Amino acid sequence: MEDIFRTLKEPSTGLFKDRGSRFLSFAYPVENIEQVRDILGSLRKEYHDARHHCYAYRIGPGDTHYRVNDDGEPSNSAGKPILGQIQSYQLTNVLIVVIRYFGGTLLGVGGLIQAYKTAAKEAIENGNIIEKYFQTSLAVHFQYPAMNEVLKILKEHKAEITGRDFGEKCLITASIRKGVEKQVTDLLGNIENTQVQIVEL
Repeated sequence: MEDIFRTLKEPSTGLFKDRGSRFLSFAYPVENIEQVRDILGSLRKEYHDARHHCYAYRIGPGDTHYRVNDDGEPSNSAGKPILGQIQSYQLTNVLIVVIRYFGGTLLGVGGLIQAYKTAAKEAIENGNIIEKYFQTSLAVHFQYPAMNEVLKILKEHKAEITGRDFGEKCLITASIRKGVEKQVTDLLGNIENTQVQIVEL
């Protein structure tokens, strides 16, 4: 189904050297732009003496949510080759940062492209690629007598319950696979006095 995607299980690293320059690569699974900013910030602090922090990321379904950054290297010589590797391995929800320590010898644009590409590839290949599902978060509002029916539908569709509030009116929040979103919302919506909202993550 189209809601399956490939990503990294956990962060991984790589290293490439060319004529004295060192290219340290870091690959991370990420869910959103805030995580990307946090990671970039902490790497800039830790490797503050490096000349360049170049990166690319891709988040979410489709090819539209991505960004590349050359961080002072010649245009398209760093971020684009990093993104090329993310696309080549068909990954998403991934950030790759390549940090360069200059070795005194200019590598030329061709040399830089090769270096950033290879460093990114090293980080990916040292990692563990897994398949996951894009998730949708639901808020289900219902009356107490419908509890068993609501829970049964969620369980049958392997929903992960993320919150419960059983007050005067009941509320369950749950995370489900995007591919079954319509099916689940239709089933829940057929229960008397039950409302379902899609919650933006």
